[in-house]
Amino acid sequence: MKIFNYVFTAIFLSFAGLQYNDPDALLWIAIYLAMVAFCILASMQRYYLKFTLFLVIIYVGYAAILSPSLITWFQSSDRSLLFDDLAKMQFPFIEESRELLGLMICLVVVGLNYVLKKKL
Repeated sequence: MKIFNYVFTAIFLSFAGLQYNDPDALLWIAIYLAMVAFCILASMQRYYLKFTLFLVIIYVGYAAILSPSLITWFQSSDRSLLFDDLAKMQFPFIEESRELLGLMICLVVVGLNYVLKKKL
């Protein structure tokens, strides 16, 4: 799990760095830097329940807010729009669907750490 958390520390740092020109950059930089902190702590076998619950509650709550956009994307005739750079400007649901996927990555990393920590 150390290597897993080191890899995701680097991934989340790069995600945070790529947010500088996003309209809601501060929010997403904070989300990804919180995951950097989580991964660093997890790599040192330091799990703080309150911090973990805080992250899960915030991420699940924000994902719930963004979930209608993902439903709209699923219902669209061209699902490849999710990977089109220009589509995010034409269709707000594309950007929000991408953001939801980012939150899901965060929740999967937290969940894997939780499950594998419990087994040890």
